[in-house]
Amino acid sequence: MTKTIEVRNPRTGKFDYVIIPPPPRLVVQQCKRTRRAQVRWQELGLEGRIEALQQWKQAILSQRDRLTEALVNDTGRLSTSVLEIDSFLSSIDRWCRLAPELLQESSKNTAIPFIALQQTSVPYPLVGVISPWNFPLLLSTIDTIPALLAGCAVIVKPSEIAPRFVAPLKIALNAVPELRDVLTFVEGAGETGSVLIENVDLVCFTGSVATGRKVAQAAAKQFIPAFLELGGKDPAIVLESANLELATSAILWGSVVNTGQSCLSIERIYVADSIFEKFYHQLVAKAHRLELAYPTVESGEIGPIIAEKQAAIISDHLLDAVEKGAVIHCGGVIEDLGGGWWCRPTVLTQVNHSMKVMTEETFGPIMPIMPFSTIEEAVSLANDSIYGLSAAVFASETEALEVAHQIDAGAISINDAGLTAIMHEGEKNAFKFSGLGGSRMGAAALKRFMRKKAILIKTNATNDPWWFNNEV
Repeated sequence: MTKTIEVRNPRTGKFDYVIIPPPPRLVVQQCKRTRRAQVRWQELGLEGRIEALQQWKQAILSQRDRLTEALVNDTGRLSTSVLEIDSFLSSIDRWCRLAPELLQESSKNTAIPFIALQQTSVPYPLVGVISPWNFPLLLSTIDTIPALLAGCAVIVKPSEIAPRFVAPLKIALNAVPELRDVLTFVEGAGETGSVLIENVDLVCFTGSVATGRKVAQAAAKQFIPAFLELGGKDPAIVLESANLELATSAILWGSVVNTGQSCLSIERIYVADSIFEKFYHQLVAKAHRLELAYPTVESGEIGPIIAEKQAAIISDHLLDAVEKGAVIHCGGVIEDLGGGWWCRPTVLTQVNHSMKVMTEETFGPIMPIMPFSTIEEAVSLANDSIYGLSAAVFASETEALEVAHQIDAGAISINDAGLTAIMHEGEKNAFKFSGLGGSRMGAAALKRFMRKKAILIKTNATNDPWWFNNEV
């Protein structure tokens, strides 16, 4: 008998939602059904797939209020949920606009006069997407939309911590039969994800390094590609030439948006000695202005900690830092309010790389600041990490660019933070343990779901194979 999973509400702490994971045999059957439907989906052609996705978008708009309510219950925050829905809907339009050019096939002559090349590609039949809880809607669809347009069928396993958003998406899917047959959501925990990996042709995973390792190993066993977007410990470097008003505002936003529950969060800050005091005083002053979204979801900007286990990790990192000499200037306490776990924006100084808060992913609104004396030291500190997802540099443009080229990370924002979250044209790869596989930004985000085929056409009339001709 399948064991039910109770889902906790992050605002109240109550387990007020239940999902029933399908038994493994039903997951296997669903994979087989979806794979069979993929043939018709591919034959529908790109124009037909675009039309189906646009129909789904319209159906989602009719469910928007219900989807918003579900996301608020999943995450405990409102404004970010609205932004998440807007970003998801705009991604459908963006990929529908870009796909025709990106999926064009080509024919050309080659270096050998009598051989022509027809370059084509075919989609992986069935893609598995395993998504996390911090942006449940956006990160379950960021790979799904381009995969569908490429002609793949997709099965999504969302996080069991934030699964409520799936219900309104399914209602909208029922209005588009062509899409309903090739896009499926299966609910469950790690066991369900394991079965999924065993029955798909490619897997996209977003989550922790620990689980990402398991996904990579399972995919390797099946000999299928794995695209992994894992953890981050993003640094920000602030040089003496930086605009401090801009830097403090951008770093604050980059550290506390979605309560710091983002792989792109700024999690460690390195500031030039000469401006260190002024910088952290400004940052603390701005952090004090932010309020918790409690008692109502409209009360402030900082939502609750979504996953209960994350509250323990944040608390452990803060305790470790204080025990090793860190000074907390604001925040610094995990609060139990109304049954939910909350953390106000927290600024720390007197930190170093012996502390977990500077080396391990904290995933909370925590801003540890460390001074440096030379640019070489700043770069060395920024690169002293097992992670390499993204980073930020604040300085004059020329100086910032020089530093950016030395940082081991896939995306560097200059004089802002987290720009890769809103600018999708730039292709990037994760460095180190922050991920593996092709870019989920830019043209590569769609093309990675296609297997390239080269069709080589002999164009001369001779009956002899080319290697019979000694002159070639």
